[in-house]
Amino acid sequence: MDEQRFLECLEADYTRLREVAPDALDEPVPTCPGWTGRDLVRHVAEVYLHKAETLRQGTWPTPWPPELPGDPIVELDDAYRRLVGELTARKPTDHALTWYEPDQTVGFWLRRMAQETVIHRFDAELAASVPLAPVPTDLAEDGIEELLVCFLTYASDEYPDELGEHLTDCDGRTVQIATEGAGWQVQIGPTEVTVERGHFDAEAGVAGEAAAVLRWVWRRAGDDAVTLEGNRWVLGKLRTLLGVTTQ
Repeated sequence: MDEQRFLECLEADYTRLREVAPDALDEPVPTCPGWTGRDLVRHVAEVYLHKAETLRQGTWPTPWPPELPGDPIVELDDAYRRLVGELTARKPTDHALTWYEPDQTVGFWLRRMAQETVIHRFDAELAASVPLAPVPTDLAEDGIEELLVCFLTYASDEYPDELGEHLTDCDGRTVQIATEGAGWQVQIGPTEVTVERGHFDAEAGVAGEAAAVLRWVWRRAGDDAVTLEGNRWVLGKLRTLLGVTTQ
């Protein structure tokens, strides 16, 4: 996906989030225990502002978070405008501080904010009890890869203590994740998680339409949303690791 495509997806999912948010503000968010829709909207606004200020300042903004005492929808609108303004004022290849050491570019934040927004758009739709809007296949498949590579495998290398207790009883078994047009093999433990793109034989499998698999790996859908095959223990272990990585 290129810069323009990420911006298009970011705008579409922000617009959908903005559409359903007013009906979600006082409702619990089932996929974010303890949050109401108001908490969710404020969280997204803070994320947008944090990335806008990181791009503007060239460093992590402190102190953080800022006081946001106003209407959460107005805060969200303002934060979105500031984020897009900072993203579009730069080239995707320009340097930018990120938490993912292999990619220190504006392009990382273009991708991350598009993916952040589609996931929290799901949360808002669930809180508002409205149907989930479709997700383009290219965005969904990119989101699956981002989570597996930039979150799960990176965490196992850079922050082994966070995953260590969950990996010690793993022996390198594999899970094949497949959508209509893409595949990834995840190998789990005992000291790290690795991902290889493609289709392979594995001890277990997760398959489905790309949007459903995206929701499953981000724990925004249950097992009934996808097709599970093979060793249920290793599937459960993957599910646990994804939860620890993204909490």
